[in-house]
Amino acid sequence: MSTSHRAEAGKGASGRGNERKGRAGASSHAHKLAEQVHITLEHARTRHLGWAAFGLLVGALIITRLDVVGQAIGVLIVLAAAHSSYQFARTLRFPPGTIEIDRERAVLPRGLCRGNPVTLPLADVRHAYLLRRAVPWTQTGPLLVIEAGEHAYVYPRDWFASEDDQQRVVRVLRHHLGQAQP
Repeated sequence: MSTSHRAEAGKGASGRGNERKGRAGASSHAHKLAEQVHITLEHARTRHLGWAAFGLLVGALIITRLDVVGQAIGVLIVLAAAHSSYQFARTLRFPPGTIEIDRERAVLPRGLCRGNPVTLPLADVRHAYLLRRAVPWTQTGPLLVIEAGEHAYVYPRDWFASEDDQQRVVRVLRHHLGQAQP
């Protein structure tokens, strides 16, 4: 069997020195990364603004141009647009939220753009996992679920920049809880 030139060039006098140093450095770096995480959630400001504008425009047109049944449908569309407007206003008033985990505590947002996150001692966190298939039809999967204290905090995929952020939170919490990685 032949080994690569790169592997032979990295070997010390015993043939193992640099390899051991590399593993030890990678191990301590991975351990440091596993101790804390700081992930900012992503808001959907433009989506809420778009639905609000579209709903108000279409709802107003339907209310003014159609009869009683059409007007009732137009009112429902305007109410949905009002909800999107409220969601948009919340994105302006509050930051999207940040999941922070370190050695002693976990800071979990109550929801997207809700303000006042929950700060819990890490000992109160019982479980952290991703739901991939058993997801409600109104949510995008996977869902990050963190069970802590009396509550379960649920974070859908579209609140994160990537699915890797969700997996990182689960990895760090499982590391702190002493649970096996899936």
